[in-house]
Amino acid sequence: MAANAPIGVFDSGIGGLSVLRHIRACLPQEALLYFSDAHFAPYGGRPERQIEQRVLAIGALLAAHPVKALVVACNTATAAAIAALRRAYPALIVVGVEPGLKPAAAASTTGVVGVLATEATLASARFARLHETLSSATGVTFLPMACPGLALRIEQDQMYLPESIALLRRFVLPLLEQGADTLVLGCTHYPFVQQQIAAIVQDNAQRNVTIIDTGAAVARQLASQLAMQGLLRVEPAPSVDGLSSGSAADLERAFSRLLGLTVRVTQTEI
Repeated sequence: MAANAPIGVFDSGIGGLSVLRHIRACLPQEALLYFSDAHFAPYGGRPERQIEQRVLAIGALLAAHPVKALVVACNTATAAAIAALRRAYPALIVVGVEPGLKPAAAASTTGVVGVLATEATLASARFARLHETLSSATGVTFLPMACPGLALRIEQDQMYLPESIALLRRFVLPLLEQGADTLVLGCTHYPFVQQQIAAIVQDNAQRNVTIIDTGAAVARQLASQLAMQGLLRVEPAPSVDGLSSGSAADLERAFSRLLGLTVRVTQTEI
């Protein structure tokens, strides 16, 4: 595996850009290749087997470039398919994301944590194991809140519409009413509405509320894995390229709108 090979990052759509921005900040010398599976987005309501098939197809696409690491920048895809991806590509570094229950438990003073996530993430065996383990170990009560439709609205840049804010309030307010003092952003799309969530919290909470985004932790884990395997890029050549199963122009606009980057995106069929 070549140290100057790019790092592959992928998500069902634009949500993984919230992880990619942390990777760029942590590893500014690295080349990145981002794939958006926009044609099949969102993953949240899809069957687990279908998600696994898509993840393996994306893994094959990115491995063919080739990349030196794969970052599954999607909570739903991580829960459904990261084990299968690691079996398929044992020579590659494969880093996933998961809801930040552990840091949330450490941050909470009330012992009540709200978890905003997709239906598929909350229904996964991986989440169930993490939830049970940490509940038993810490005594913290985790309140899972499925957020159907939220990722799609973020994907479509609709989150400043009044009806979208109303939808977000329906997800956040019940958690605050039940005493949550910490909220976990359990989908990589959700950091792009963190400001809106913070505004809802400020208007309705009687206490300080911590919002947990695990993107920085993913970037640190990736950096650690690359360092251990001697794969950190020595000759800095930072670049970002994009691939999409949907509209290349839409992903280019998302890079510009969300990260302030001008990125060339190629549409690809898989």
